[in-house]
Order: sequence, then structure tokens, then C-alpha cells
Amino acid sequence: MRALQAAVDLADEEGVDAVSMRRLAARLGVVPMALYKHVVNKDDLLGGMVDTVIGEYAAPGVGADWKAAVRDRVLSARKAVARHPWARSVIESRSTRTAAVLGHLDAVSGAFLGGGLSPDLTHHAMHALGHRVWGFSPEAFDDSADPGALRLPADPDEQQQLVDRMRSTYPHITAIALDSGGACDADFEFEWALDLLLDAVGRLHEAGWVSPRRR
Repeated sequence: MRALQAAVDLADEEGVDAVSMRRLAARLGVVPMALYKHVVNKDDLLGGMVDTVIGEYAAPGVGADWKAAVRDRVLSARKAVARHPWARSVIESRSTRTAAVLGHLDAVSGAFLGGGLSPDLTHHAMHALGHRVWGFSPEAFDDSADPGALRLPADPDEQQQLVDRMRSTYPHITAIALDSGGACDADFEFEWALDLLLDAVGRLHEAGWVSPRRR
């Protein structure tokens, strides 16, 4: 639908807060009332925008085993969310499961089941994936969105004084921060956690695991 793609483009350019029925109508060269033939309200429009992004998710290659199939679908979702930074907050805000949302969940679940995993284990694996199924994961801290986040001063002596204070007060997180150089590779961390989860699910499958409610 041309209106949904135009809304996605507008959000990409100016952020999702810039998307309104009036702004979208102006971009399409129609009167705002014309949009109501296609969407009920802005919430419906946002749902359609999410569906448009989900439509960009790619299917795994032919013949991929269950682990590769799930991994490919999740990483494809991550690439789509990276192309549309506004999508994460909108996906998290959705309470209605559209056909596109259900279709993606069904495809990921189907990859597990197609690999021989039980519905029981697949159920718990989907819970463990959580938001990762949409290409993102909740972080303990998001410094990029926090204007009060710790920043190193420019002066080397002041830097060292700050590090010394942090090491004295918070020795463990300081050791981790210093070891990592103070920065994280978000894509690596995402893939590392995804692979960790999928490997664990694979081991449970091989061991014939069943949940306590099934025993």
C-alpha cells in the first residue's frame, strides 16, 4: 500500500513522532480524509507501518537446518529494524497481533518444529528469544538515550581520577568497562546471545527435555 510505504519513509526521515494523518496526506497529495478509506486511525496506521517493516524480513535459505533457519530469520529482522530505527519502539507498543506479526511468529516457531523440536520445547524457546525474535533485545542500560550517562572528561588526569574513583566504588563493572575499552559492539552482543540461546535449546532437544508441567 502506497500510503503505508510513504508513512515508513516519513518516519525514517523525521522520526515516528512526525507521522500524522495530515503530514502523510500532504506527502501523498491527498486530503487527510482520503486516508481513512485505508486506515481507521493513527494507531491502525502504526500497525500497518510495522507490517510493512516485517514484510522486509527475509526467509532462510533452502535446506537450512532449524538452528540456521531461526538465526537467519532473527538476524534478518535485526537488519530491518536497523534500517528503520523508529520501528523498535512501535513494535514494543503494539498490543494487537496483525496477520504479519502472527505470520512471523508462526514462521520462527515452524523452524523449531520443522527441526524436530517438540511444541513444548518450542514454546519455551520462543519465550527465551523474547524481543530478539523482532531483531532487538532489552538492554540493561542504553547510554545513547541517556543524557546523564557517564562520559570521560577530556583531560587525561581527570580521566584517571574518575577511573580511580569508579574502581574504588564499583570495582567489578569498572574492570569490565576497562577490559572492553568502554564500548560494546551491539551487533556482536546480539548475535552472541542469540547463538548462546539456540545452542542451549539444541542441547535440551538432544537430551529429550520436557518442561515440569509435562512431567
